[in-house]
Amino acid sequence: MRSPVKYAITLLLSLMPLLASAAEVGERLAPFTLLDQHDQAYSLNEQTRVLLVARNMDGAKLVQAAVGEQPKGYLEARDAVFVADIQRMPALISKLFAIPAMRDYSYRVVLDRDGKVVARYPGAEDKVLWIQLEQGVVAGQKEYASAEALATALKALPQP
Repeated sequence: MRSPVKYAITLLLSLMPLLASAAEVGERLAPFTLLDQHDQAYSLNEQTRVLLVARNMDGAKLVQAAVGEQPKGYLEARDAVFVADIQRMPALISKLFAIPAMRDYSYRVVLDRDGKVVARYPGAEDKVLWIQLEQGVVAGQKEYASAEALATALKALPQP
């Protein structure tokens, strides 16, 4: 006899690692290294002050609308990094169309091809998650649903 309580407990226990990996204020982000749209490696480092996370194309379009017209190096000058989850994109589409198109962007797009890094940072699918960092430690989080609000927040970042 299988009880629904046993299933519920098993499900809860299996989801606990996902909950534990959520970025919370005061926690140090686990390091990662991913390739960008130019196949250049990027490793999360202590200088990064803002990690922007997009889980799907809608989020990536928000970032594009917010910084697409800015000069090359705009995000880097603000110690901001953009990570895009592209795991759900068909490999053929990403290889032949999407990633080549991203090479024309004026900013770096760090690509999470298998979704393992982005999965660490829960949030709404259609928004951009902003993780504020201080020497690798989470200082705060926000979500942006509009390109204008994201652009304003990025513009307000002090440049070192």
